[in-house]
Amino acid sequence: MAALLIRNDISPCALRGRARREGDGKVAARLIAIANALDGMSRADAARLAGMDRQTLRDWVIRFNEAGVAGLHDRKAPGRRPYLTEGQQATLKGMILRGPDPVVDGVRRWRIVDLVRLVEDKWGVRYTQTGMLRLVWSLGLSHQKGRPEHPKADRKAQTRFKKGGLRRR
Repeated sequence: MAALLIRNDISPCALRGRARREGDGKVAARLIAIANALDGMSRADAARLAGMDRQTLRDWVIRFNEAGVAGLHDRKAPGRRPYLTEGQQATLKGMILRGPDPVVDGVRRWRIVDLVRLVEDKWGVRYTQTGMLRLVWSLGLSHQKGRPEHPKADRKAQTRFKKGGLRRR
């Protein structure tokens, strides 16, 4: 089987310099291993000095050949599929931003427990309070609430009081 060629548009010296400036230790080790292999060191020795086996170095060489230095960074894991679809999440965000209707929803402001109940009633998806809080955060929202205001508060009287203020004699 023929040896896997390594792209040589970046010199081994430049790769080592990049490794010194690299903040991620794993990427730095991969850069050094590839630089050592480009300098003529055997693949087994280059991999061993970088703390990996030869097959792992081969996999990183393939990614380096395809994407350059950027290919040596770990890819983000996809994670678990969300319980709500994107459309359902957009609908939920709109409902949160509009606020509850006290007559229909039975609440004056959304709390996390209310949102858990709402999502379960509307879409049949059960969230924990912590899970709902994370979902609210991922939608770019916050669970903070405004200052409470009495429903019979007189806004005009408050404005007059603020403008006139109390005068000292």
